[in-house]
Amino acid sequence: MSRYATPNPDFAARVRDSFGRQPFMKMLGAELIEVRAGHCDIALDYRAALSQQHGYFHGGIIGTLADNAGGYAAFTVAPADASILTVEYKLNIVAPGDGERLIARGQVVKPGRTLVVCRVEVFVVKSGQEKLCAIALATLMLMAGKSDGPA
Repeated sequence: MSRYATPNPDFAARVRDSFGRQPFMKMLGAELIEVRAGHCDIALDYRAALSQQHGYFHGGIIGTLADNAGGYAAFTVAPADASILTVEYKLNIVAPGDGERLIARGQVVKPGRTLVVCRVEVFVVKSGQEKLCAIALATLMLMAGKSDGPA
């Protein structure tokens, strides 16, 4: 059970719909694996095209998943007539992205009327074992009256 109430009872469907409209996530092959009030998990399987020179997941890919997991965690606590946009995020890569899969777990830390702060932990899965590879702190802006669809 989440400790966060959401003003939108259809938040999960709204998150899934929005995620499905992100061409970049589709191109990467990312999948939304869990949505709860105040929480979102996104996963991505390894492909060489997503790696850096050592064969690990590229830091930009790790950051992208962290940004999206934090953003959609925040979106779960947004009013039905609001959209959300990242204001900033700080990413600390604490271990190489050396594995077969990334899982980014976003969690709301502080919901607000205008800004939502989220913590994201990104894990790399190798041989069935999860290892923390990055931690992010993200701030997202609620945009009241702004559609989540294209302009």
